[in-house]
Amino acid sequence: MTDAAAPRRRTGRWIAAIVVVVVLLIGAVVAAEFIARSVVTSTVRSLVVQNLGIPDDQDVNVQVAGLVLPQVITGRLDEVAVSSDDVTLGPITGDVRVDLRGVPVSAGAAADGGVASVRLDQDQLRALLGQLPDLPAGTVSVAAPDVTFETSLSLFGIAIPVGVAVTPGAADGDLTLTPASFQVAGNELDADTLRGQFGGVADPILQTRSLCIADRLPAGLTLTSATVQGQDLVATFDVAGGIVNDPALQADGTCG
Repeated sequence: MTDAAAPRRRTGRWIAAIVVVVVLLIGAVVAAEFIARSVVTSTVRSLVVQNLGIPDDQDVNVQVAGLVLPQVITGRLDEVAVSSDDVTLGPITGDVRVDLRGVPVSAGAAADGGVASVRLDQDQLRALLGQLPDLPAGTVSVAAPDVTFETSLSLFGIAIPVGVAVTPGAADGDLTLTPASFQVAGNELDADTLRGQFGGVADPILQTRSLCIADRLPAGLTLTSATVQGQDLVATFDVAGGIVNDPALQADGTCG
């Protein structure tokens, strides 16, 4: 064997050693990433279950966008999504999703903020609207873009059935139901026509109804919109970043 072969053998060994080191480093990083993601998602789930009073056996899905390990090192998680079905938040029960930005890894700091949505099916919406004393919640149905219910107006002592379509929304943190159209004897009427036929008797169903839910939800949640999507009502909330560390924002809010 020539002397020139010896340097080639040594070079080959060095390359092989470098490859082994690189593979080991990659394996260590992958393992560290797996451990970091597991710990972070488990911790987030525990905090959500504890702070929202969700049963411990509830299926809560936690997703952290991107690589977790670099975010843990910098001290903040860029985006965290938490979702679960059939969750009760104050007076609302539905499928919940919360998206938070800039979530601190350590306690004592606020997140950047986020949004939450609660999806209610027809039965869940009926349970919520049952808190409005003058609304026959048992007749509520959902069909985009409106919510409908059945009531009646008395004219000369005769009860006249009236179908009411209302558009859901939000104002000052309250859930609102704004009349959009009416059905009388199979005919669709607008507000002016209904008032012309029934006079002041129609006033109660011509008004926008409001339902305050802020006093039964954390103060860090503010209802910003409510829309009908398919057969569901979707309520959207702004989430204050301080809700993760401020007891005042974790406590129930107030109405009016």
